[in-house]
Amino acid sequence: MLIQAVCLLLPGHGKLGHAKVWFARVYWATFARLIGIEVRVIGTVANRQGGRPVVFVSNHSSWVDVPVVGGVLDGCFVSKADVAAWPVVGTIARLGRTVFVSRTRASTGKERDTMRAVLKAGDNLILFPEGTSSDGSRVLPFRTSFFAIAEVTDGEDRAELPLIQPVSVVYDRLGGLPAGRASRPVFAWYGDMDIASHFWRLTQHIGLRATVLLHTPLDPARFEDRKALSQAVWQIVADGASTLRQNRPAHPLHLPEQPPSGMPAVEPAYA
Repeated sequence: MLIQAVCLLLPGHGKLGHAKVWFARVYWATFARLIGIEVRVIGTVANRQGGRPVVFVSNHSSWVDVPVVGGVLDGCFVSKADVAAWPVVGTIARLGRTVFVSRTRASTGKERDTMRAVLKAGDNLILFPEGTSSDGSRVLPFRTSFFAIAEVTDGEDRAELPLIQPVSVVYDRLGGLPAGRASRPVFAWYGDMDIASHFWRLTQHIGLRATVLLHTPLDPARFEDRKALSQAVWQIVADGASTLRQNRPAHPLHLPEQPPSGMPAVEPAYA
């Protein structure tokens, strides 16, 4: 916490300014290793292209997603406002430059502007648009309000919209063996679970692995509105996560020319 606090005081540009980003990633990667989780990465992390920032969009099943994803991606997390008040966790989140949002309909415009300001300042963002964690057996529908950040408004240049990189995260090894449906509560943190007891149970296990599947980035300019963008990103994240849960070989997915038929926008993908 002291190191990151110093990094935040450094000038915002160049190598010194990048220290706060680099150290945050090292911190989370080290944290994941200390609690015994191996992180496997498939695919390539998207970089800022032509000055365009990147918004990483991932599924969410546990607090463990933060160290797993945070150790791989350069970006600020977007979190629900409640986290800011949590003891210790809230302080660490603020030091990590987390953007806190209320997720209410009335505040969508204001929070969109806040996130865009972060992108314009040179940072990327990491979103969990399900709005809550799940039991890890499916990807819940994405809330379209999170995608307001990538929706063009009057007078804006579509070429300045951030790139969207879908990310699928699945915990696929427990005790060194493939994890199945019965094993997912070891990793998943949802409902009214207590974070301290869940942390303790998790650290009693060995041979843990998380796979981070990085898909091909999408250009929001291809989509009519944020609802269409949200559905396309959800489809890719859900399909990638389903493949990983079935312990099948996985590879980064591309947006199909025609959207898959027969799957409604609100239907979770199970495996």
